[in-house]
Amino acid sequence: MKQKKAFITGLTGQDGSYLAELLLDKGYEVFGLVRHSATPNYWRIDHIINEIELIEGDLTDYTSLYRAVNSIRPDEVYGLGAQSFVKGSFSQPILTAEVTGMGTLLLLEAIRSVDAANIKYYQASSSEQFGAVVDVPQSEATPFNSRSPYASAKLFSHYTTINYRDAYGIFACNGILFNHESQRRGIEFVTRKITDGAARIKCGLQDHLALGNLDSKRDWSHAADMVRGMWMMLQHTEPGDYVLASGQTHSVREFCDLAFSKLGLNYKDYVVVDPKFFRPTEVDLLVGDPSKARKTLGWQPEKSFQDLVEEMVEADLKRIEKITHVNKECTK
Repeated sequence: MKQKKAFITGLTGQDGSYLAELLLDKGYEVFGLVRHSATPNYWRIDHIINEIELIEGDLTDYTSLYRAVNSIRPDEVYGLGAQSFVKGSFSQPILTAEVTGMGTLLLLEAIRSVDAANIKYYQASSSEQFGAVVDVPQSEATPFNSRSPYASAKLFSHYTTINYRDAYGIFACNGILFNHESQRRGIEFVTRKITDGAARIKCGLQDHLALGNLDSKRDWSHAADMVRGMWMMLQHTEPGDYVLASGQTHSVREFCDLAFSKLGLNYKDYVVVDPKFFRPTEVDLLVGDPSKARKTLGWQPEKSFQDLVEEMVEADLKRIEKITHVNKECTK
């Protein structure tokens, strides 16, 4: 049987690294798009970097995307690359639109030009597109109502994917992913900020943690569960759009409580609210309805919210001990 090829943009991010692992385990030949940089940020893929072929390019440069797709001739393309920090999109709206929005159009156009009939495409859509929600929970039929430049750029990508599916016959799927985390999440995201902060406080490296809206609620899953869903979408007989979510909602306050409790601490003694961390426009209650993915693909999360938080706390504690050589008493 011919070995399948997969091309991943956003390879060095959280989702890209877990997806690459999954595809390698399934026997794929994996290629990843990386930007040229004087200081490459490959820490998430260091353990598999010798099994992946890295290709330099940029989501804002059509020529590099076309050359990559044309040289690889992949069976599957996963569009995960983006400026994905929601709060940062308010200070960099144009960059966000160019990378997160137009980048998808350029990538799909490269696929159309190379082999529209045979290359399958996955687009990473986002629950942020629901914004000021109309229905709870949110499904594939829920109207979008974006509340950030990031969400607006993702909306452009979402509808562009549908357009290329309908107009050009590309097997293209949108995965409307609700929040998903892991120990590989960037430190700028609130979940890693919490688990990193709790571990540092436990080890005596800081005395408080400043956060924004503690009552903000999200539907959190583990990134490894989500990338499995991405792959399953492209194995189905027909392309479509799917919500991937746990179907449960938890507040930032609950996340803090569980993270600090794992270390024998009370978050109320250390967490302070700082208005500078509030978004200019906040989204409402985000909780997904993954019924379609469960029924059509047979997908469901394997790790619970508690599993996720505890895994992240344990990983940050081990990391901090390793880089600071702190006394092992902090683990007790």
